[in-house]
Amino acid sequence: MLISPYDLLALGAAVCWAFTSVMSATPARHLGTFAFTRWRMSLVLLMLVPVVLFSGTWRSLSLADCGVMAVSGFIGIFVGDTALFAAMNRLGPRRTSVLFATHALFSALMGFWVLDERMGAQAMLGGSLVMGGVVTAILLGRHKDEAHTLEANHGHWGLGVALGLLAALCQALSSLIAKPVMVSGVDPIAATAVRVGATCVAQLVLLWSGYAGARALNPATPRILLQVGWIGFLGMGVGMSLILLALQHGDVGMVAILSSVSPVLLLPLLWLRLGRAPAPGAWLGAALTVVGTAVVLLR
Repeated sequence: MLISPYDLLALGAAVCWAFTSVMSATPARHLGTFAFTRWRMSLVLLMLVPVVLFSGTWRSLSLADCGVMAVSGFIGIFVGDTALFAAMNRLGPRRTSVLFATHALFSALMGFWVLDERMGAQAMLGGSLVMGGVVTAILLGRHKDEAHTLEANHGHWGLGVALGLLAALCQALSSLIAKPVMVSGVDPIAATAVRVGATCVAQLVLLWSGYAGARALNPATPRILLQVGWIGFLGMGVGMSLILLALQHGDVGMVAILSSVSPVLLLPLLWLRLGRAPAPGAWLGAALTVVGTAVVLLR
């Protein structure tokens, strides 16, 4: 059977998210969770609005569509991304990734219960291998004597786990909400702009409310803003647009499963960053993920 191009879009999003996971650690800890998300979304919105206005793709969205996508953005980005980076600040990118990968399970269950999506035996087998491989690669991917700051705990680990699972749940729920709108054929870049815009409004309201946690921990230097802008472009501008485009024709569960391979793609990136190969268990997990992904793609 031919590989669906929408499956490849979901994998493309996974690649984007793997890169941004490594790149986000430093600026997120520098600015703080809320300030990092606020700057990231603001810079992404500045990139997306001119594209949507000049291309005219905003016409593909009705007022009702904008409302639905705004709710999707509030849950998936304002709540979900904030929780994700708060977890990353506490647990590091590797352990946060395995928690966030559970969004594939949440998405598959929600797709089954709400949208009546069904998976064939081969797809279920492949999805199980992918999830098993991701968990194996991340849980067994660290050397016992690893002391790099990206692998260290900062703060209470239990809170970090709870935040990572919350981020995964929000990602699954936001995809479920966005699915009906994307099926109607709206432009994914315009839809992303609405989701990002809603997040920016929520972030500014939180800041103006006087909540101390919304303030930046350190000044936003030009170098930090350049990093944040690139992270936003790759992760939200490209990655999330690919996910929304994949949702136009792909099941919520399958799109989530394929996009959840980003933690395995993260391993070689951490290898380059830390200067040390992942532990043997990571390679076993990576092999399971590759086999599972092939099974899903060829279903």
